[in-house]
Amino acid sequence: MRAIINGKVYTMAGKVIEGGTILIEAGKIKAVGANLPLPHGTEIIDANHKHVMPGIVDAHTHIGIFEQGIGFEGADGNEMTNPATPHLRALDGINPMDPAFKGAVAGGITCLTVAPGSANVIGGTAVAIKTWGKLVDDMVVRDPIGLKIAFGENPKRVYSSQKKTPSTRMAVASILRENLVAARNYMEKMERAKEDEEKAPDRDLKLEVLVRVLKKEIPLRAHAHRADDITTAIRIAEEFDVDICIEHCTEGHLIADFLGEKKIAAMVGPTLGTRPKIELANTSFSTPGILFRAGVKVALVSDHPVFPVEQLPVQAALVHKAGLPEEETLKAITINPAEIMGIHHRVGSIEPGKDADIIILNGHPFDWRTKVEKTLIDGEIVYER
Repeated sequence: MRAIINGKVYTMAGKVIEGGTILIEAGKIKAVGANLPLPHGTEIIDANHKHVMPGIVDAHTHIGIFEQGIGFEGADGNEMTNPATPHLRALDGINPMDPAFKGAVAGGITCLTVAPGSANVIGGTAVAIKTWGKLVDDMVVRDPIGLKIAFGENPKRVYSSQKKTPSTRMAVASILRENLVAARNYMEKMERAKEDEEKAPDRDLKLEVLVRVLKKEIPLRAHAHRADDITTAIRIAEEFDVDICIEHCTEGHLIADFLGEKKIAAMVGPTLGTRPKIELANTSFSTPGILFRAGVKVALVSDHPVFPVEQLPVQAALVHKAGLPEEETLKAITINPAEIMGIHHRVGSIEPGKDADIIILNGHPFDWRTKVEKTLIDGEIVYER
């Protein structure tokens, strides 16, 4: 058994515990509280004068699928040959030897989403993984966690340059609708085949994934920056009665009340960096705070390698400075993304029964001088400064 003692513990499941103790056994959190008795032989990690919090969770990255510092040879996130590729799996493109994973654990990021890129209208399925391991299969927390779709400039630019559809926002929407209709027809045929096997259609890997969306087993994860693209994504989701969350949500602050009424979760970012395309013109650190006040569940994301995943706390600090309350900002990099990803039963807070993914910091998480002292994943120390 291992114990972290004397730290200021941000459980993200209640009040902050001053001088808190976390008991860890078999990779799980056994207990958390103040002045807990320690079993004989417990290994002690003294976090006196330190801040202790759940491992940071990033709900939108391309780590390991767009490898750091390689170029084409390590760029496996976009299959730019067909605008509808729902059968692709991010899991099959991840290289866990990508050096960016070392940066992630050093920065306190312990769990994240890896998703296909946004070149295609339907890009493939995203996966939730831990940031430490040699075999990606052993790092998986949940696969799939959603189906990536994309609106706006990216699919327009990719396929108009090939003189193919889609080259307009109308065509982007139509391709998504066409594929969802095909999946609905496929699902109905499969239902009829339960009574007569001869009526079963040939197996279709693309449609099988879309059927999972129609059955609400996984949500659509919609890349959408502009307000009009966000509303189009939601319009189509409502037409087909499927679950959806918005990735990037750059202009979400312009339609915050609408998103709040719809109870649509937003994964906001990346906010650090420049505005390299038109649909990023209204990028603002104020967006998460405005969305929160409208009743939207907000997660902050790095979109690694757009900016390095380990810098997510820096973005969080600037978002807090721009108006998102401190507790809500901490939630936006811990429990909120875990809930959006559907893995909050395992990560995102320090509670008994959850994975012992914990980081120890030498200062407040939003202080630019703060360094990660230790990162624990499944109770094991995977980084130590």
